[in-house]
Amino acid sequence: MGFDDKIENKAQEAEGKAKQGVGEATDDRELKAEGKADERSSKIKQAGEKIKDAFKKD
Repeated sequence: MGFDDKIENKAQEAEGKAKQGVGEATDDRELKAEGKADERSSKIKQAGEKIKDAFKKD
């Protein structure tokens, strides 16, 4: 994955954190859960990128 994908994943992680914060502030459980899901998804993608990068270095 390229640099653009890494930026996109970080943006998704930040968006997830923001949704969680808004959900917490407004007591919106659904929005908070959606934010957590976005953040987890982003972290999984980032882990996959790290694995791919490790294999590219060899």
